[in-house]
Amino acid sequence: MNDGLQGRRVLVVEDESLVAMLLETILEDMGCTPVGPASNIDDGETLARGDVELDAALLDVNVAGRQVFPVAAALKARGVPFVFSTGYGEGGLPDEWRGNPTIQKPFTEAAVRDALMKAMNIVTA
Repeated sequence: MNDGLQGRRVLVVEDESLVAMLLETILEDMGCTPVGPASNIDDGETLARGDVELDAALLDVNVAGRQVFPVAAALKARGVPFVFSTGYGEGGLPDEWRGNPTIQKPFTEAAVRDALMKAMNIVTA
């Protein structure tokens, strides 16, 4: 099934290794190529600011005790859409970051797909 996600390169910033592996599997099942995963903010920023081609990103809000917003800002500056992943839902985000697609942990493959499609403005028939 090609829903517009096939071949997309998606950065994963997630410090919990089991969640990162789950996201990689979900992305691969959707035909995406996972980039990373970055398990800390510094690695996430390096990938977000680098010259690696990115179509979107999945960002855990709390990465090893640090907030992911510097990575989000770097992606925003590049015009790369992103989805926040958090146990608190959108209500746990600062006002300036609300309105971005957000998935609440624990999430489903459908939630990841829908949020990525929303972030990338992919419309299906």
